[in-house]
Amino acid sequence: MRKIFDIKIISEYIVSIDQSEFLKDLLDYIFLIQYEKGELITSPSQNEHFFQIVAEGALNIYFVRDDGSVYSLSNGQSNYILGDMDLFSANNNSVYAEATANTTCISISLNQHKEQLLYNNSFLQMICRSLTQKMEIITNLDASPATLPERVLTYMKFKCESNTVKGLEKAAFHLNCSPRQLQRIMNQLISDGQVEKIGKGSYRLLSK
Repeated sequence: MRKIFDIKIISEYIVSIDQSEFLKDLLDYIFLIQYEKGELITSPSQNEHFFQIVAEGALNIYFVRDDGSVYSLSNGQSNYILGDMDLFSANNNSVYAEATANTTCISISLNQHKEQLLYNNSFLQMICRSLTQKMEIITNLDASPATLPERVLTYMKFKCESNTVKGLEKAAFHLNCSPRQLQRIMNQLISDGQVEKIGKGSYRLLSK
């Protein structure tokens, strides 16, 4: 983890994200954190907590059960927000966010500036939007679909860039199934005309 406080570099990253307008009054608090691939961005053992927006890179968010098994909660790329729930609850035990590529985050220390953030109306609008989007994704991904094929289609529609799965092992992790199961389902969806194969390990959802 490397922190960057150079105003010019920070400003360049801020204008590259969708939430830049919500951060204009918070420039005095903002810095960058760069993470290497495989590094934990958040974990229960951290003493310092941050509000972060992914400016570039990618991450996995997962829950480690008491038996040691891992359950995928989400994945994120540019514009994904971390730390929004930490503003209101510190009970994120066993939840981890791990960089799956070299990642740069626009960051604000919650240890130092939590109160200032909670009194900033523009910032709170951004938080409400973020939490609403996450709830919509959880509902669509976990509550509505009853079968694994339905979950695969929902995952491709709501969580894959350009509705395209790239890499079955990665997708199987997020869907909490085996790559072999996912391969069988993809073959069936292709036969049904709902998905097309566009390359090795790559599948695209067909719109109807």
